[in-house]
Amino acid sequence: MATAEDALELARLRFEFRAAHGPVSEDEAAFVARCTPWMRSRLDQGGTWRAWVVEVEGAIAGNLWLQLIEKIPNPALELELHGYITNVYVRPAARGKAAGERLVAAAMAWCRERRVDSVLLWPTDRSRSLYARHGFAVRDDILEAVLDPGREASRDWS
Repeated sequence: MATAEDALELARLRFEFRAAHGPVSEDEAAFVARCTPWMRSRLDQGGTWRAWVVEVEGAIAGNLWLQLIEKIPNPALELELHGYITNVYVRPAARGKAAGERLVAAAMAWCRERRVDSVLLWPTDRSRSLYARHGFAVRDDILEAVLDPGREASRDWS
């Protein structure tokens, strides 16, 4: 599991991940300076965010972020948390070595231990088989309203 001390490297990883998908609106130094404190505070406070890292030769080579989403208390026998997985990224040199597999497995095990009802994510075409191996499936009972008009043009990332 990632700690607040990992925030700087995780911010760099986030930039690398997203910059690979097209033009960026800020340079790496500015982004990392803005993202690092956000990540550090989320990892330090023990709130709704968690992150996992995979290391190769002592260096972070990939990550997965998960946010817990509380459900309204329910008098029925129903678990009261959802999970949202995002920012799953493994550096190209570490791919094909089960790094993504280990990240997803660790997050899903953590969710099961905490009695999370369901876990949601937006996969890429390339990542669908990874998530399917962990029980994810296309559902017909979830609706999404995309409010960001620019997002549809860049649907291949999260």
